[in-house]
Amino acid sequence: MFIAVRELRAAWGRFAMMGLVIALVAALVGMVSGFTLGLGNDTVSALRALNAQAIAFSDGATDFNRSVVSEKDVRAWTSSADVDATPLGVSMTHGTNESGIAVDMAVFGIDPSSSVNPGAEQGSALTAGPDEVVITADLLEEGLAVGDLVSVDDSDVRLRVVGAVDDRSFGHVPAVYTSLDTWRAIRYGTTDLTDRQQGTAAAILILGGDAPNNLGGTTLSGTDVMLEAAPGYSGERLTMNSILAFLYVIAPLIVAAFFAVWVLQRQGLYALQRALGVSRWSLVGSTLAQAAIIVTASTIAGSVAAYGLGILLGDAVPFDLPLGSLTITTLAVIGASLVGSAVTLRWVASADPLTMLGAFR
Repeated sequence: MFIAVRELRAAWGRFAMMGLVIALVAALVGMVSGFTLGLGNDTVSALRALNAQAIAFSDGATDFNRSVVSEKDVRAWTSSADVDATPLGVSMTHGTNESGIAVDMAVFGIDPSSSVNPGAEQGSALTAGPDEVVITADLLEEGLAVGDLVSVDDSDVRLRVVGAVDDRSFGHVPAVYTSLDTWRAIRYGTTDLTDRQQGTAAAILILGGDAPNNLGGTTLSGTDVMLEAAPGYSGERLTMNSILAFLYVIAPLIVAAFFAVWVLQRQGLYALQRALGVSRWSLVGSTLAQAAIIVTASTIAGSVAAYGLGILLGDAVPFDLPLGSLTITTLAVIGASLVGSAVTLRWVASADPLTMLGAFR
């Protein structure tokens, strides 16, 4: 360790260059992790807030647009004594308030008496009253307010904003909550529903109990299928996780390249130290200690920079990097980088003092 620290001081410029590159890689990994979590939350936070154990779509469907659960199947699920189930409707639309402010909305049709009712942080919670809607804080920031009357495009529905809850979104669109009757009018574009349209839902949420795999014209699926039903969720996760995977491969390769050059330039010094009686494992330990100090300090600095950038970005972009995730990311980068540095240790461990001293002369 003494030799390692002395060399760090003596060649601080070279080690600083190594550390800067490692810190940039760590910062990039942290930023990508934050964007991955942020984009995921911005896509499915409204679905996660439902706290469902499972979901039942109509047979052959795995998304809210194509799934239509009939009134008969809705009654079969909600009347079952073995399961706590509630119908759910989800539709994308947009509306305009009396001041002309246009907003996009992901409309969640729910039973106001069920546990999925989000309540309200401002105003009042959703009731069974007609044409009521509870909006999210994002829409408050866009200009809507409790008490506004929102005209829903492509329908004859007018929604009265009765309350607001915290930020929740579906497919990067702010969520709003209304009754199932109002949701049906929005989905079908009219309040004059046919017999086939009345009482329908997009899916059945399973909140508890022992649900059958099939009931009527529906098929039970896990919550992972429910999340994948959000627009763009699967594609975004695949893209961002692929980038992270490449970064975890790049990090050890960069560290290995830097330390390979460093080790090869010090062949003569290793020969001299071995000839003076320094053990092979002392040299290996010294080199590994240098790598650990540089990698750990640089990665922590890069992670702190990523966290700080996330705070500066604020709500400008979907970014979420809690300390727990940041810690895991930091440890992963440190581990990958140390693996890369360990590749160069074979040149230190295999040092032959006679051969290397002769080459040094």
